[in-house]
Amino acid sequence: MSRAIGVNTWVWASPLDDEALARLAPSIRAWGFDTIELPVEDLGDWDPARAAELIGELGLDATVVLVMGPGRELVGAPGRVVADTQEYLRGVVDAAVAVGSPVIAGPAYASVGRTWRIEDRAAACRELREHLAPVADYAAERGVTIAVEPLNRYETSLINTVDQALEALDGLAGTALALDVYHMNIEETDLPAAIERAAGRIGHVQVSANDRGAPGRDHIDWRSVLEALDRAGYTGPMVIESFTAHNAAIATAASIWRPLAPTQDAIAVDGLAYLRSLTDA
Repeated sequence: MSRAIGVNTWVWASPLDDEALARLAPSIRAWGFDTIELPVEDLGDWDPARAAELIGELGLDATVVLVMGPGRELVGAPGRVVADTQEYLRGVVDAAVAVGSPVIAGPAYASVGRTWRIEDRAAACRELREHLAPVADYAAERGVTIAVEPLNRYETSLINTVDQALEALDGLAGTALALDVYHMNIEETDLPAAIERAAGRIGHVQVSANDRGAPGRDHIDWRSVLEALDRAGYTGPMVIESFTAHNAAIATAASIWRPLAPTQDAIAVDGLAYLRSLTDA
């Protein structure tokens, strides 16, 4: 089926700010993307009202991703840390409302890179549900879903797989799964089967090559992935998420140690062309 395709501004810039968005958004529209994905590394990095005006003028849709940087925790953390994280997530919801994003997506449970031996996973999941619930309620009241993203084992020890995410979020209204094919390629033994097990619970999808480059320039069977998304009933956008090696902070955080394409533009443009060739066939 034909579906919307987007790109995350992390391909070029981190943190996103008003100047970078004004520079990137017209090109993203001109290349033929339907959706622009806006990361909120810190509240106030970019002006949601200004972003909404720009995106609306260009005819783009928007999605918003949350960022669980150091000190943002909903599990196994002091009460003040949890409260501050909840307040940050509410601010991300507000940004999503302003730009018309139906989701905020990301690992809304622990800071990226925090790994620890979990002695009682069921208790950790209960704690997550308890601490995420008030934020999910806040989001739902504003028409926004929190799409929780499993990360690979090197970036978290709490939620690595679709099955773990389904278990962790069981019964928690206002939430869904954010599937990132990069992480799934590491953790899932059968990508299409894992996607289908998430049927009815998929709120967002991010895509990249297995090395974080352009989809299609890798070993992933993308046609099978897209067919599984169709069978799972997911009708939202697929968003290319990659990162620039030219920003020291984000390159270190995402372990991008080399350029993944001749240019950053190529990650977006080549990925879009390949995905269009499959979705519009």
